[in-house]
Amino acid sequence: MSETGGEIHAEHPFLPPPHERNPIRRLRGRLAAPVTLWTAALGSRRAGLPVSGLVVADGEPGKVLGLVDEDSDLWPVAEASGRFALSVLRWEHRSLADAFAGLMPAPGGAFRLTEWRDTDWGPVPVSVQTWAGCRVLDTRPIGWALAVEAELEHIELGEENDPLLHRRGRYFTASGE
Repeated sequence: MSETGGEIHAEHPFLPPPHERNPIRRLRGRLAAPVTLWTAALGSRRAGLPVSGLVVADGEPGKVLGLVDEDSDLWPVAEASGRFALSVLRWEHRSLADAFAGLMPAPGGAFRLTEWRDTDWGPVPVSVQTWAGCRVLDTRPIGWALAVEAELEHIELGEENDPLLHRRGRYFTASGE
């Protein structure tokens, strides 16, 4: 017989039963999404946010539509500067994504976790091979997020053998890690 409080649960002890969980979040959780990091700078102020809810649209010019948290540190800086850098993260960047999401401690701030190169659109991690410089065109509320439409002004493409993907609260790569 075990003592009260001495048991380890196989699943999350505060997780509601399936019939009480939000079906919209459960649907979204079943969709694999790329993990990108959006960063912006205004003077010495820098901010960033991992963004997985995005679509890149081909055209002249190309555009990106992303869902961001209007209350995030990123949005006031991106809105004021009118620009942001969109970095495509790889498996090695999962701790960086967690730090910018506020899920992992980052003493001194998440920008201290790696080296950065300054661009006209915002800081980009030196280890990122694929990124885009974006100019904000329009925004509108959508659900509990802010839909940000931006023009792709600059694109740098590199090898992406291990893209960081997110599904059901976990990271993985296309190879299944």
